[in-house]
Amino acid sequence: MQDPGWVLETWGYVGISAIVILGNMGLPIPEETILILGGYLVWEGKLRFPIVLGVGFLSAVLGDNLGYWIGHKFGRRAVERYERWFFVTPTRVDAVQRIVARYGPLAVFAARFLPGLRCLAGPVAGITGLRPVPFFLANVLGASLYVPAAVGIGYAIGLGWGAYLTRLGNAAWRLEYIVLIFAVCVTFALLAWRALRATRPR
Repeated sequence: MQDPGWVLETWGYVGISAIVILGNMGLPIPEETILILGGYLVWEGKLRFPIVLGVGFLSAVLGDNLGYWIGHKFGRRAVERYERWFFVTPTRVDAVQRIVARYGPLAVFAARFLPGLRCLAGPVAGITGLRPVPFFLANVLGASLYVPAAVGIGYAIGLGWGAYLTRLGNAAWRLEYIVLIFAVCVTFALLAWRALRATRPR
């Protein structure tokens, strides 16, 4: 695969659009990297900030809707047929499908910020039967926050904030681990409490 920076410097806005659309259709392409590089090239004066934002936003929404249409129209079999070429396993599709079935539009919105879920959110929402309007609204809202954030990070790196962003990212990872451990402890406590209640004589 070509270096992402080369893609942007050669193809510009077209490169941003193509990669973001493909990444949101269901292909596990790190389109956040392209958006961050786009923000950096804005800082260098090679691209224009409003156009990068507009192209990124419209491409993210379009890609997610195309993925939704593929899942809705052709079902899971078609999705698995092309996903297997990109090392996306049926187990992973199952996991995302359970999340979307349970949380609906909220899962679509949250997936926009989670690389492991983002590429599958559209197709799996279509497979699951999520209604088009809630999906579209969650898709638009997520893209309206995610794209400016990614482009803004790239611009901030150009301003020399890279070290601060790295520290912030490391702190966020530590916080995520703490939250995860807390959630696991709470889950085990609830399961133990339910088991004790079940063993008590009525």
